[in-house]
Amino acid sequence: MKKYLIILLSCIILVPSFGSVFVYVSFKLEQQEIVKTICVQRKMVFNSCNGRCELQKSLKKYDDNEKKMQDNLKEKTELVYILYTSNNTFKLIAPIGIKADFPARFDNKPISVSTDTFRPPSLFI
Repeated sequence: MKKYLIILLSCIILVPSFGSVFVYVSFKLEQQEIVKTICVQRKMVFNSCNGRCELQKSLKKYDDNEKKMQDNLKEKTELVYILYTSNNTFKLIAPIGIKADFPARFDNKPISVSTDTFRPPSLFI
């Protein structure tokens, strides 16, 4: 199960890099219909375009969208960096000295030991 999940997530990560391939495959699947209906040279007798003009338009449109998305992402990243800038100035202070007559010392033995277990009040029982 983990193996299939890893393969699925890897494919999801790689899908955006194959965007132009998807545009080309969809063009090839619909090429005959594009030649008959959308192509600029569809009314010519000897059509040498075969719908490639539409392929070029689609690829250019895809590249423009990719550039816009990258620019938007770059602007957002720059905005985040600008938003969280901080101008804190730190100054050094003198360390606090330890007093020699500190009453709670841990090097002496305890005076008494409590063997009773704490029991909360039985008010709510």
